[in-house]
Amino acid sequence: MSPNGRYLLIYSQRPAWDSNSFENSLWLYETYGRRKQLITKQLSEIMQPKWSPSGDWFVFLINDKAVADSTDHLHRFRRSVDNQPKKEQQIHLYSVSSDELLSIEIGNQIPLALAWSDVDSSLYFAAQSSQSTKDADHSYETKWKDVIQYRRRKPTDDSTIYRIDISIKNRRVSSKINFVKHLNFIVGELLFVPSEHKLVCTSVVAIVENLSDIEMYSIDLYKSSSLTRLTNNEGIENNLRLSSDGKYVFFQVFSVRSSNEKFNNTQIRLYSIDLTNGQIQNWGKGFEGNVRDYAIRSEGGVFILGQLGTNVHIYTQQSPSKYLFMERGWNGTYRMISSSTSKRYSSVAFLHSSFEQPEEVYFVDHIDDLHSAKAITSGNQLFTKRDLPRAKLYKWTNNDDDRMIEGILHYPPGKFERKNLPLLVLIHGGPTAANLNIFLPDWYSWAPLAATEGWLVLEPNYRGSTGYGDQFLNEITCQPLSLPGKDILAGVDRLIKDGIADPTRLTIGGYSYGGYLTNWLITQTTRFNAALSGAGGVEHVSSWGTSDFPTYLNTIFGGLPWEIPQVYSKQSVMEKLDKIHTPTHIITGANDIRVPADQSVMLARGLNYLGVPVKLLLFPNEGHSLSNNPWHGKIKIREELKWLEKYGHVSLVTTTN
Repeated sequence: MSPNGRYLLIYSQRPAWDSNSFENSLWLYETYGRRKQLITKQLSEIMQPKWSPSGDWFVFLINDKAVADSTDHLHRFRRSVDNQPKKEQQIHLYSVSSDELLSIEIGNQIPLALAWSDVDSSLYFAAQSSQSTKDADHSYETKWKDVIQYRRRKPTDDSTIYRIDISIKNRRVSSKINFVKHLNFIVGELLFVPSEHKLVCTSVVAIVENLSDIEMYSIDLYKSSSLTRLTNNEGIENNLRLSSDGKYVFFQVFSVRSSNEKFNNTQIRLYSIDLTNGQIQNWGKGFEGNVRDYAIRSEGGVFILGQLGTNVHIYTQQSPSKYLFMERGWNGTYRMISSSTSKRYSSVAFLHSSFEQPEEVYFVDHIDDLHSAKAITSGNQLFTKRDLPRAKLYKWTNNDDDRMIEGILHYPPGKFERKNLPLLVLIHGGPTAANLNIFLPDWYSWAPLAATEGWLVLEPNYRGSTGYGDQFLNEITCQPLSLPGKDILAGVDRLIKDGIADPTRLTIGGYSYGGYLTNWLITQTTRFNAALSGAGGVEHVSSWGTSDFPTYLNTIFGGLPWEIPQVYSKQSVMEKLDKIHTPTHIITGANDIRVPADQSVMLARGLNYLGVPVKLLLFPNEGHSLSNNPWHGKIKIREELKWLEKYGHVSLVTTTN
């Protein structure tokens, strides 16, 4: 939202089927006149557009096809910088007052992050440092030929920060690019702090082996040789924003902690730091849930999107010492929030959805009127004209430790609360995530589509899910598959006991960590007629050795593979593969390095040797998020539904394990 609340930038994505890609559109909305204007259909996903201090301009990037066709986020940069020929890069400025679009050439530097200064005529950007000189490259190739030295630092592992000074006279634009500082890490985000005349940035890495590689830093622009590390918290910092009085920098942290050999994850938290003394304060006093997003209040303090259970509400907090206050809105999921930063305005915009209400953008003049907010988009209106599945919460108990678990039941259209229905257990990834009161159907969140095809769908929020407190999150440590697996099977047992699910027509599936759990559960029972494994692991030592996020595996398993080999062995799917009799459909991105694709290949090979019906689909040029080609998501769902239809209605055994 613009500082004065008059304009809103909205990003939308649609499949471009003919070009095997997505159309990423940027729209400019007038919040009061409701007029909208298309700015571009080629918006870069690398960074969000940024409003200038006055709100007269915003800056954005156009999609680079070479970058977009790579794999996931940071790796897109790495591959594009390392393998693609250098070409002239541009940043684009749009004036809302004159409807002018200006393009500024910045050489061959690929921007990583952008931040306005305190005036509209200057902004900062961080770029990956340039390649080596031709002489240095030739010398290296002469000695090493095509041999890759693993862990060898390259110039593109560093960043350079520049300042652009912009001058516009007689509708002509000129710019000057000034060097600010070289950094020996890749910059993730950038924020200018006028009161201290400092830049604050985050560092990111392609492979997360040490959480100290991901921290926050500040650069004093009066003496740019200085670089101060602001955090040291064994967490991942992101989403930097400046307080309304300009004195504090807010940021979110996903913590993955290990102290005194005790591993401890926490849900996402919100913090602020005072750059004058380095003091960090924790926000969200008394809140036991997950902080999914936040916005700065023009009156001071913050709006927090807080998840408790399956709902995400808007909370207001005036200071770290005050408790949160939940605003009177709707049940469901508030997914993103933005507010005007000028003290003259108090308007708020947000995304909202619920089980039977598709997601749209809403706007309200003041948070006190949240319950009467009006939608300003209608991009998903088609769904409101269809007979959608109905959903409700469902709770059960894991009798092993009397833990209450809840999940979401999606009923086929016209069959709400019917009995003896065929069941698909659809398991979310993460595991630090959750199924929510939301309608956002895509290849990942496809429970409504499966229900439309006649399946009762259970989405369990097993141990390790967010929104139920940090203890609930951490109880899976050292038993990352066996404990959530018991939670899920207890839910299936309860559905059968209640007469809701047909015990002869049970199926299971999930993606990412949901794939891990699917693979695990079909080694524990033969009750499922069909399984859908998406990007799931089977052999955890090799996964630790090849994943781009081994630190997280350390945490949920409780240590490194050689420290606790018995845990890795006990939770191994590969060592129990001969227990599987369930026909299994497998998919993975060919370039996936979060859950490396060879995990799915190993599963497919093993099941083939065992004579279990199996099918493996590899999606080329895709990473973990399947975000490059819309056909891949469509084909995934199409083939998984076929698999359920083929095997899901025929019980393979007469008894369950």
